[in-house]
Amino acid sequence: MKFEKREVNETAQSVNDTLENYVNTAVRSFDNLMGTLGLGGRAADYDDTAYEFLGGANDELRKKHYDKSLRLLWKAEKHAEWSSFKDLNKEEETLLKLASESLNKLEKKELERMKSAEFKALLNREYTPEQKQALVNILSMIGHGEAYAWLVSNEVLRDVKSTGAKAALTMQVMEEAKHFVVLRELIQAFDMPIPRLTGYEYLILEGTLKSKGLEKFFGMNVLVEGIALSIFGALSKFPGLEILEMFHLDESRHCALPTNYLKDRPLTWWEKNNPVSTIKRFQLVLPAIPLAFKMEKDFAVLGIDVFDFGGSLVRKVLNLAYRVGFHLPMPQEAMKEFINFLFNAYCMATRKEHTYQKYLDREATMGEKERAVEQEVFMMASA
Repeated sequence: MKFEKREVNETAQSVNDTLENYVNTAVRSFDNLMGTLGLGGRAADYDDTAYEFLGGANDELRKKHYDKSLRLLWKAEKHAEWSSFKDLNKEEETLLKLASESLNKLEKKELERMKSAEFKALLNREYTPEQKQALVNILSMIGHGEAYAWLVSNEVLRDVKSTGAKAALTMQVMEEAKHFVVLRELIQAFDMPIPRLTGYEYLILEGTLKSKGLEKFFGMNVLVEGIALSIFGALSKFPGLEILEMFHLDESRHCALPTNYLKDRPLTWWEKNNPVSTIKRFQLVLPAIPLAFKMEKDFAVLGIDVFDFGGSLVRKVLNLAYRVGFHLPMPQEAMKEFINFLFNAYCMATRKEHTYQKYLDREATMGEKERAVEQEVFMMASA
């Protein structure tokens, strides 16, 4: 695939890499010390250098239990005709043997294609090694994030109230597990080195996992899932990445979950606005700013201005956060202006002849279907 590669300031990139290494070393060393002292430390039992949970892949156990469970997942419409469930598609209605399948036909087809030599040949034909590495670097951010989403959604399951809410979270746990497994195979198909978590991602994901109660909703279903949704929306039309449209649909439901849940159980004024909570939310958001600086080069290789992408992402995430009641220390419009100022300040320092841009007015999602889905989730028109 031909891209119009963007120029980046190599000096700024070198500074970003050095700064990120210092941040990464500092946060991990601190957590290692706290863990040694028995005072907390890293919350996730996840090894991002190996792209695995602690204990290894154990794919044999996964195939015997998780994959088998998905195959044998029964459908209420078939086994309990008297119920109100309508969970069979037309193909399943005519082919009852598919009633127990969890993956739909497109997902199964795409997953098999990922494992084939044909798919790897497609990637090699469409992308240069530099472009393949850039895609791996970007997708692995979400790959690592799916590992944490798996853990966080499992914990939120204990905190939400009502049968319906727990049912929704149960499906999210299953979908996050599927995302981690499938996305991992997609990324590995590129045959490029898979990077560890950056220090900035580490702060966001560990902070989310350590959050209490429904505050996890903000960190995961608003911030992290919002990032994932935006990346899938930006890349789903790239050759070989069509399956990201399926991920995008799942993530849209995950982002919508806080809205649907809190509609019946709205946060109180104090829960929305108390200074401790607003500052903690801001602390989760803040590392995303230098993360954008760090990822500028990878997006540039693909012809994408990371601040166009970041502005589109920030607008959607902030609209969703404030709409459901997860307020930050500043009013919504002031927060948008502040982040837009930071983006422009960086560009003024690193780009020749830069003029002030309204990055939060940009749209990074490519496909019409994906945009329609996001319009419904984020209610951008009413923001």
